[in-house]
Amino acid sequence: MTINCKGELIDLSQPKIMGILNVTPDSFFDGGKYKEEKAIILQTEKMLSEGATFIDIGAYSSRPGAKDISKEEELLRIFPIVKVLLKEFPKILLSIDTFRSKIASKCLDAGAALINDISAGRLDKDMFSIIAKHKVPYIMMHMKGTPQTMQKETTYENLLTDVLYYFSERVSSARAAGIHDLVLDPGFGFAKTTEQNFELLQKFDLFQTLNLPILAGLSRKSMIYKTLETNAEDALNGTTALNMVALSKGANILRVHDVKEAVACVKLHKSIINGS
Repeated sequence: MTINCKGELIDLSQPKIMGILNVTPDSFFDGGKYKEEKAIILQTEKMLSEGATFIDIGAYSSRPGAKDISKEEELLRIFPIVKVLLKEFPKILLSIDTFRSKIASKCLDAGAALINDISAGRLDKDMFSIIAKHKVPYIMMHMKGTPQTMQKETTYENLLTDVLYYFSERVSSARAAGIHDLVLDPGFGFAKTTEQNFELLQKFDLFQTLNLPILAGLSRKSMIYKTLETNAEDALNGTTALNMVALSKGANILRVHDVKEAVACVKLHKSIINGS
């Protein structure tokens, strides 16, 4: 199971780590932390040195109730960072966390390697054509509504059946548009209650029936810290525990704030599988 990133085949049969770099002032965990160029470079260098295969940059906060910003503001936040990181780390595989085709196109032209879209193309009709044009991997997440409305849209006839049907339709549409490399993200925390998030994780292995790589984005989410009656800052141990569950159920990519700990999970999980 591979994806092609800028001519490099990435083997996802061995799970990989995607390090999160938010350049938003209001993200739920690290909002406002990486504003200065030096801090951004240092954090990126740290994640790469700890074993991240991908660095995922987002400039639009998708936390529940986050403020909507214009395309111009999103581009103003993210594009200079993309240029800096590509200059500083020429071989970096940058993932752009955006649901807007204009942002995706601009960043891909500059040298980004893949797109991570929380809406799976539903919030911008031009996204599929941009991905097909650039022939890059495309991460499609499950979400209902928008970041502003998603927490009011947690009603399902059957959670797993509905999410699997959503992906079947989205994958079919993406294939028809000429997109080849797809990764699926079930969307923990997006239009789902805490109980639904745990149900999704419990049955996470069912997504393997779609025969595509699966990304698990559990890092420091509210399903962890609300259950443990703590906060995002103290949710690393819980994140590690759930990441191991996701790996045991077939996750191919872990999207995380804490790369070192996630790499340790992958290494230990491999030892369990190999019996050594």
